Amino acid sequence: MNATGTEPPDRPSLGVFKFASCDGCQLTLLDCEDELLDLARQVNVTHFPEASSSVGTGPWDLSLVEGSVSTPEHLTRIRRIRAESRRLVTIGACATAGGVQALRNHADSDAYLATVYARPEYIATLAESTPISAHVPVDFELRGCPIDRRQLIEVVTAFLAGRRPDIPDHSVCFACKRRGNVCVTVAHGTPCLGPVTHAGCGALCPTYGRGCYGCFGPAGTTNLPALVPLMRRDGMDEDDVTRFLHTFNTTAFRAVEEEGPA
Repeated sequence: MNATGTEPPDRPSLGVFKFASCDGCQLTLLDCEDELLDLARQVNVTHFPEASSSVGTGPWDLSLVEGSVSTPEHLTRIRRIRAESRRLVTIGACATAGGVQALRNHADSDAYLATVYARPEYIATLAESTPISAHVPVDFELRGCPIDRRQLIEVVTAFLAGRRPDIPDHSVCFACKRRGNVCVTVAHGTPCLGPVTHAGCGALCPTYGRGCYGCFGPAGTTNLPALVPLMRRDGMDEDDVTRFLHTFNTTAFRAVEEEGPA
């Protein structure tokens, strides 16, 4: 702030918004620690309810949107945010692929409502949970459940500098090789989605001997038809494979299955 107690007008404005989600990706921004202080000096954060009770209005130079579109109200709100944003970036699996809640897209949504809520007639929801890009143009999608803070800082600083974010789209297997990990599938027969999953987590699960769960969605190049037989060889039946793929990024992996090798 300047001497008058107002924000300098020359700093770009940043808005952070939540739709249907767990807030984990917004918390990743708050968890940036030292980087967050530097970022706060470069932008004017005018809307971020997770961090401040002071809620400002647009327009915004950059908007970060977490969460999927799951209710009629979401449809109206995301269109308004898009209209008031020069650049809009979706963050996390919910915003980029519908999230875990998109599992209902392939089931009976009304049956879920009746099971979970005592008075489902008071619940206003859409039959499907969809990514933000299904409804408005998106300038960049940052994957993850939750997102990686280093990638988030790269995305924000890139847009502030007027350049394209440098986020690789290779698979988790590349990260495993860099860390010197032994392949959990080859060495131990552990089912792993690393070969088809977008890098960004630092190969966290394989580093501790677990198979990748696909939190970051499909990599830029995937070959699911070649991977599925390996998972079946490791003891998974067709239902197991389906559940394995359709968790964090149901919509995205289903699209890859339908399209075939990329």
